[in-house]
Amino acid sequence: MHSPLDTTVSIQQAEHIYRRAKHPKSFITLDTADHLLTDKADAAYAASIISSWSEKYLDSTPLPDAPAEQIEKGEVLIREGNKQFLRVVHTDHHQWLSDEPVNVGGGNAGPDPYEQLLSALGSCTSMTIRMYANHKNLPLDAVNVSLKHYRQHCSDCQAAEENNPRIDVIERMIDLKGDLTPEQRQRLLEIADKCPVHRTLEGPIRITSALVE
Repeated sequence: MHSPLDTTVSIQQAEHIYRRAKHPKSFITLDTADHLLTDKADAAYAASIISSWSEKYLDSTPLPDAPAEQIEKGEVLIREGNKQFLRVVHTDHHQWLSDEPVNVGGGNAGPDPYEQLLSALGSCTSMTIRMYANHKNLPLDAVNVSLKHYRQHCSDCQAAEENNPRIDVIERMIDLKGDLTPEQRQRLLEIADKCPVHRTLEGPIRITSALVE
């Protein structure tokens, strides 16, 4: 894909790249777009062309259409993407994939369930810290949160119950960027523990199950 008006890479260079590329290949002109596709309409057009062109070369499993029934705010619907591990997650406004790695029989088309769990906690942690920092006008330039999940033997953790030989542990590392005082950094660490998802995971949780009639 190339624009004849591109001042960063000439049309002659684009032609040279095209000639050297192996099939399958196509050449699409982007008319008046710039090299970095800074115009939103140009970027959307390029994305739609790439998606349409590449679809025929991808061995992908057709996913179920969006559910006809209305999904309420706060509700999540999981549907099968295939007869292995691929699942399609629907909410009221979004859709994404959940899968397992190839080495356990999945297609690795999306994050696995535990990665999504960590994503929920990490995202909520970051949002909560940012909201507090903005409210208090703290010089927080950026916040990065990394998480790991593992299971620890009872003998290694005094918090484990006697009837539970292993305990689930989520390790959360918070990287605060900015000219923060030690007191401000400590306060933001305390605020991290107040994020709603953190409170949900550490509080009493009751999961009820019922069959749909």
